[in-house]
Amino acid sequence: MSSFATVPYSRRGFLGLVGTAALAAGCGSGAAGSAKKTTKLRYQGSVGTVTPPELAADLGYLGPVTLDWVGNTTSGPQDIQSAATGQTDFGGAFNGAVAKLHSAGAPITAVISYYGVDQYSYNGFYTLEGSPIASAPDLFGKKVGMNTLGAHYEAVLDIYLSRNGVSDSDAKKVEPLVVPPVNTEQSLRAHQIDVATLGGILRDKALADGGVKQLFTDYQLLGTFSAGTYVFRNDFLAKNPDTVHAFTSGVGKAIEWARTTPLPEVVDRFTKIIKARGRNEDTSTLKYFKSYGIAGTGGVVAAKEFDTWITWLEQQGQIPKGKVKATDVYTNKYNSFANGGS
Repeated sequence: MSSFATVPYSRRGFLGLVGTAALAAGCGSGAAGSAKKTTKLRYQGSVGTVTPPELAADLGYLGPVTLDWVGNTTSGPQDIQSAATGQTDFGGAFNGAVAKLHSAGAPITAVISYYGVDQYSYNGFYTLEGSPIASAPDLFGKKVGMNTLGAHYEAVLDIYLSRNGVSDSDAKKVEPLVVPPVNTEQSLRAHQIDVATLGGILRDKALADGGVKQLFTDYQLLGTFSAGTYVFRNDFLAKNPDTVHAFTSGVGKAIEWARTTPLPEVVDRFTKIIKARGRNEDTSTLKYFKSYGIAGTGGVVAAKEFDTWITWLEQQGQIPKGKVKATDVYTNKYNSFANGGS
C-alpha cells in the first residue's frame, strides 16, 4: 500500500477540519486561555529541519521565553488548528490557510512570517524525466502529490492552471493527493504519483539524485514573497503580550541571522541543533539549505501576502467575498522590526 493511500483528506474534509477547529477554539478555553501568564510556549516541529523559533532559542534570542516541543507536524493547517484549539500555543501555516481559519471564526492572529519564496527557497512541481507532462492540460487525470490540501501547494497549482487557460471545470480533472514530504520523491519515482511538489532541501536532494524535471515553480509564478505566518490565539495574546513580543522579535532576529550569516555557518548551526535535540533525525539533507525565503525584514508581514490568497479563496468559493480583510488577520505590533528596530 502506498504511503498516502489511507490519508483521509479531501477538499471538503479540510474545510470540515477548519470548521471543527474554529468551533473548538470558540467554545473551549484551552490551555493558552488560562489566567496564569506563561513564558513557556508549546509548539510542533518538523522532522529534519530547524524552524526559525528553534534557531532563535539556540541563539539565545528569546530572552525569558522557552520552547516546549510536543511533536512534529507535516501540515500547516493542522498546526494552526492545534494552536486554535489550545493544544499548542503557536502554530504556523500558509497564509491562505490562516485566512480560511480566521474566516471560519477561529480567534487567531498572525504575528510573524516564517517561510517564503525567493530565488533560493522555492517550491516546484516535478515529473520524471521522460514524462509526457509538459504543460497545464497535460495534468488532466494526473495525481499531484503534496503535503496537505487547502494550503500553499494546492493554491499555487490552481493559480498555475488558471493562468494557463484551464477552466474551473477542467481544473477538477487534476487530482491532488496528500503525501508526507519525506516520501514525495520516493512516491514519484515509484510511479504512485505523476507530479511531486518539492521545496527546499527535499527539492534539491531530488534534483541531485537526478531523473526528475521541473514543470513550474511558485517563484516563476509569483516572484519573491513571504508565504506563511505563525499565529497565536487572541486570548493568549491578551494575557501574554510581553511573551509574544519576546518571541516575535527574537524569531525576527534569528531570521536576519540566517539571512546575513555565511551559509556554511548556518548549516553547521542547524546540524548541531538537530543532533543535540536527540530526535533520531537525519541531518544529511541540511547541506541543501539555502534560505528561509522570507521577504520582510525580521519576518514583518505585508498585507499583500494575505491579499493574494484571500482573493484565491474567494474565487474558489471557499470564503465569502469581502468577509476577510488582510489587516484583520495579522499584526506587526509585537515585532520590533516593524518599527525599524532590531
